[in-house]
Amino acid sequence: MARLVALVLVAALVGAAVTWVVGRRGGDHSAASAVPERSDRPAVRTRLPGLAAPTGEPMLRSVAEAHPSPGTVVRAEGPFDDRFTITRLRLRPTAVTGVLTVTSDVSDLLELQVLAGFYDRRGRLLGTGRHVHHGAQHHEDSTGPPSEVERFSVTVPRRLRGEVVSAAVGVPVLVNE
Repeated sequence: MARLVALVLVAALVGAAVTWVVGRRGGDHSAASAVPERSDRPAVRTRLPGLAAPTGEPMLRSVAEAHPSPGTVVRAEGPFDDRFTITRLRLRPTAVTGVLTVTSDVSDLLELQVLAGFYDRRGRLLGTGRHVHHGAQHHEDSTGPPSEVERFSVTVPRRLRGEVVSAAVGVPVLVNE
């Protein structure tokens, strides 16, 4: 037993001596010195020729191409149509309203944009409006099952009130967990 204690003591002393010698010769070997120096060169260079970064809000071509009859609200085709239903569409003098229900799965709604196009008596597009849902702003009470239903209201721009007689509604943005 005394031999084992002596062997451990010798190993500890040799380890301490080696550490002291390396520390005096080699300079600073701490973890902080292992961090490479900062470079002004970017770490990654990416080029995507012909691809321009998007600007503005996402649009739906179907809103521009719709020509709804006076007094109607129609669905505008979009990329996420297989993931939700819209019911109770109504056009009022100041807004178009409805209820969107996510059908693709049961998870929290993170981002949603409902785009509404507003039209005159001849079916000409006068302007658009949006209802935007940001999930982070709607998580006051995160207990219970995720909400799959979003009631929306898209305001008719003031300058168009009195001219709008129909609308088209579509979804250019839908993100859920």
